[in-house]
Order: sequence, then structure tokens, then C-alpha cells
Amino acid sequence: MADSAPDQHTANGNSTVDSLKGNAQAAYAQISNGPVAQNVKDQSQKTTSEFSNLASARQTPSQPAATGQPLTHYHSFFSELLSWNNPRASGIAYATVVGLIFAARYLDVVRYSFKLTWMVLGVTVLAEVLGKTILSNGLATQLRPRKYYTVPRDTLDAMIGDVHELVNFFVIEVQRILFAENVPASAAAAIGAFISYYLVKIVPYWGLGLLSTTILFFAPLIYTTNQELIDHHLKNASNIVNNQTEQFRTVASKHTSQATEITKQYMGDYTAKAQQMLRGSRASSPEATSRPAPQSGLKDTDFPEAPKEEFGSREHDQYPQEQYKHEEPEIKGEGEPLIAA
Repeated sequence: MADSAPDQHTANGNSTVDSLKGNAQAAYAQISNGPVAQNVKDQSQKTTSEFSNLASARQTPSQPAATGQPLTHYHSFFSELLSWNNPRASGIAYATVVGLIFAARYLDVVRYSFKLTWMVLGVTVLAEVLGKTILSNGLATQLRPRKYYTVPRDTLDAMIGDVHELVNFFVIEVQRILFAENVPASAAAAIGAFISYYLVKIVPYWGLGLLSTTILFFAPLIYTTNQELIDHHLKNASNIVNNQTEQFRTVASKHTSQATEITKQYMGDYTAKAQQMLRGSRASSPEATSRPAPQSGLKDTDFPEAPKEEFGSREHDQYPQEQYKHEEPEIKGEGEPLIAA
């Protein structure tokens, strides 16, 4: 009787454990096969499928740039991402970017990275020291892999190629926007830069980044959702602009033709006058006609009267001619010879 009691208690305990296990398995099977779990499985499968479609969309577009050079496969990737053809993948990408923005704003990432580093290294060092001290074998040594992980060359080349393509994507897109290859995109970028110039004074940089990300993701979604209405209004606006442009061209051509006619008329008049002036200057040259004497306001009575008498007679009257006699000097001893005999 004493031995049968423990056996009965053991049997009862085993039956209780088995019943608990059976109940847990039944509950798990019920939950795993229930509508909630099935919905979760369906959504996860759809999400995986959309991410696969997004990854397969990374192909070089068939249409090159305006310069003729091929675009990068990131052009088709971001086009597929922002078009919301795969809504789950686009939503997860938007949530990830927004989470990174908030993390950079409210979390001290650098400080927490240092904290995580010293905590992990401290745990590994402490486990290794205690293991060697107590068990004569380090715990970190037991967890150490037989071969350290290395990055394969193919993987590294693929990563470098992706980074190269991503950098070229941004470089090409900046140039396409700058040189107005797509006028609506360039206009939208100009308006965004203009608004950001004033918003940056009152909005922090993280808020500006959040706003830009939201517009970048949801503007294509709004357009695809209301494409007919937006296209209708855009067509009306385009017609109005074209009509105004045509009217402006008509008025400008009319005024241009009138200005051209007036200019031709003035040019003809000036040309005729110039020819007349050239003919008049040739006719009044010194060989054909003599130059007329210049006229002055002086009269003949303003000058003294010219003398009428001869210059010699008047000088003789004023200064009578004197008789000069040239007396020859006396030579003493005229009869005496100069040399004695």
C-alpha cells in the first residue's frame, strides 16, 4: 500500500504534465491556425513578395538621359519605390527613414554606441577571466568561432558597385534637375528650395528633413490616387498658358514688324540725307568755286588813310640833304723826295 501511493502520485503528476502539454499544443495550434495568425502569414508573404519585386526592379532603364548616356539601376529602383506600386515596401521604407530621423534627433547615437561597445567588451573580458579562474577554461574561448568571418571578395565588389551606382544616381539627378531635362521636376525643386530658404529660419533641420521625406513619399501617392482630376486641371492650366503664350507671340510679332518698318523708313531717310550731303560737298570743292572772303563788322573809315606822296620826296623835305665835302688830307713836303739823294 505504501508503494502504490507514490506510484499513483507520479502517475497523476505525469498525466497533469501531459495534459498541460496537450493543452498548450492545442492552444498553439488554434492560435497558429486562427484568422489572426493566418492574416499575419499572408501579410508577411505579401511583404516578402513586394520586397522581391522591388529588388528585381533594380535594372538599368532603357531610356537614356538627354545626353545619351545610360542611367543607373537606382533610377528604376527609386521610381518603383516612390510610385507605391508595392505599398508595403514603400510604407516600410518611409517608416524606416522617419525612424532614423527621430533617432538622430532624440537619441545620442554616438554616445550610446560607445556605451554598447564598452558593455559588450566588459562582458566578454569578464567571462573569459572568470572562466579561466574557476573552470580553467575561458567562456569567451568556448564561444569563439573556429574561423573568423571575412567578407568575400564578390560581396565586397557588389557592395562597391552598388555604392558607385548610388553616388552616380545622385550626381546625374542633380545635373538633370540643374539643366532642366525634366521641366516639372526642376520647377518643383526650385519651389522646394525657395520654401526651404524661409522655413529653415523657423524649422530645425530634422523637421525640414522629415517634411521633405513626407512630401517626397506622399506626393506621388496623392498623384496616383487622384490622377484623373490632377491631369484634368493640369491640362486646363496648360491650355491657358498656351493661349496666353500664343497671344503674346502675336502681339510681339505685330509690334516687331511695326518697329522694323519704322526703322527701315528712318534708315532710308537718313541714307538719302547722307547722299545729298555727300553730293553737296563734292559740288562745293575748292577747284570748282572759290571760297568767299570772310565778312567782318569793320569799315574802311576805321583804318588810317594811306599816304599818297612818294617816300623819297617826303623824307627829303623833312631831312634836307647836306653837302658833305670830302677834304683830302694835306701832305706836308709835297715837293720833297721821300728818299734823300
